[in-house]
Amino acid sequence: KEISFTAPAPCDTCDGKGAKDASDIVTCQTCHGQGQVRMQQGFFAVQQACPQCGGSGKQIKNPCPDCHGNGVQEKSRTLEVSIPAGVDDGDRVRLAGEGEAGGAGVQNGDLYVEVRVKPHEVFTRQGADLYMDVPVSITDAALGKEVEIPTLDGKVKIKVAEGTQSGKLLRVRGKGVTPVRTTMKGDLICRVIIETPVNLTREQKDLLREFQDTLDGDSKHQQSPHKKSFFKKIGELFD
Repeated sequence: KEISFTAPAPCDTCDGKGAKDASDIVTCQTCHGQGQVRMQQGFFAVQQACPQCGGSGKQIKNPCPDCHGNGVQEKSRTLEVSIPAGVDDGDRVRLAGEGEAGGAGVQNGDLYVEVRVKPHEVFTRQGADLYMDVPVSITDAALGKEVEIPTLDGKVKIKVAEGTQSGKLLRVRGKGVTPVRTTMKGDLICRVIIETPVNLTREQKDLLREFQDTLDGDSKHQQSPHKKSFFKKIGELFD
């Protein structure tokens, strides 16, 4: 993945040294190149960064005219970032030494890239598991059928059992995501969505009414368990 950003980087003119010429960098006379000075505070003596050289132990006699002795300049940069497989939204990728320039004689920092995963048209992710909706016709849900679905590894078939209700979850083992720093692969969870047919012809509507009449007239078989349970609960609620 290619990213572009603006950040402090080593000055091109002085190569990050901060001086117009290498001979302009001399040892700090205050700390004698140690970068620290000893301060007496009452009975105690403490060491702190040299106020003259900022802890570098060096001083610049003739600063670089472009960076004014800082050794860094704001620059636009473009980098290639390798995104590991299984990375999740909010994960961070560390690029050592690609961060903010530390100034004259100081090591560069690291760059942390925070990942934002683009929403997928089919799959949603929860941890190592993937979720997807699988549309199924009323007849296929009632009679049962094998349905072909996509996965990250290619197409597979799942069995929609006879009498499957809308919202039923079907698990496909090992077809999820392998998170970073683990070898355990998640599952693919398929939620069955039963589609009600639309734009029916008059003949199709008549056939459906005839079919419904056969269900209403069959008292021996429990062919609509959720419907019966629902109206039973409603009746008990208002009794």
